Amino acid sequence: MAQPAPTLGEIDFAGDDHVVPFQVEGLDVRGRAVQLGPVLDAILERHDYPQPVARLLAEAIVLTVLLGTSLKFEGKLILQTKSDGPVDLLVADFSSPENVRAYARFDADALDAAVQSGKAAPHELLGKGILAFTIDQGAHTQRYQGIVALDGHTLEEIAGVYFRQSEQIPTRVRLGVAELFDRDENGKARHRWRAGGMVAQFLPESPERMRQADLPGGDGEKFGHSIGEDDKWAEARSLVETIDADELTDPNVGTERLLFRLFHERGVRVYPPQQVFDRCSCSRDKLKAVLSSLSPDEVENTATDGHIAATCEFCSTTYRFEVGEVTAA
Repeated sequence: MAQPAPTLGEIDFAGDDHVVPFQVEGLDVRGRAVQLGPVLDAILERHDYPQPVARLLAEAIVLTVLLGTSLKFEGKLILQTKSDGPVDLLVADFSSPENVRAYARFDADALDAAVQSGKAAPHELLGKGILAFTIDQGAHTQRYQGIVALDGHTLEEIAGVYFRQSEQIPTRVRLGVAELFDRDENGKARHRWRAGGMVAQFLPESPERMRQADLPGGDGEKFGHSIGEDDKWAEARSLVETIDADELTDPNVGTERLLFRLFHERGVRVYPPQQVFDRCSCSRDKLKAVLSSLSPDEVENTATDGHIAATCEFCSTTYRFEVGEVTAA
């Protein structure tokens, strides 16, 4: 017989880089929450991104971790934005059950111009484009991909549109990013990144209760059939919306304390946390296989002084090969 999930007073706090699944039975809500510290810091510091780019990518990483840890199979969940703004590409890749990697692409000159002109809000940096979630279960299965327009001022809002249109499950997403400036144990000044997030979903036993208000029509349409929210979801959503950004990132608050503040009156339960790691899936053998698939002319054009150097965009590891290693005999 399965044991019931522990209450907050019965477990140790998960701490940084652990996703905490939770359930609020009184509101028919399930979700996941996380605070990222060392994992996020390692990814962002490795690339030394400008602050606006780092903040955007941090939110993408949090969202990917929250969704990726819900996979019930070995595979990948990939979040990707493609757009025409100064930050034209964000990619966060979660390989179940525990590994995350990410990178961003940006135009340095366009980014500087945007910052100098005061147009550095997330939607201004991303511009027009799409957000895609891809689920890949392996070579012998078909990929699933959901795509929405970058319709929102923040990645949090855009994710909400995705769940509304693609998943059709009442969902509220909260994301937060912070920079900490303090001193280490030796008194030396240091800079650290932190981020946190929560996904809460309304999953009642009766699917018909998962009703949502209609999306606005086109051409300025204001009238139409309106459906009210279920009372329990309205309550849960309102509670999640009370979260302050600092609560998502403050190490002194912690994930469990935040969940208790929000839902203790309704009986929140938490499940064993799942740790995540900054690990890339690249390898010398994988890259060698890719290069070996090139024609001799392509290999020759890629080489410099008889060698080929390739750097992983995710982890910045550089692999070097002699032309003879990748040229078919």
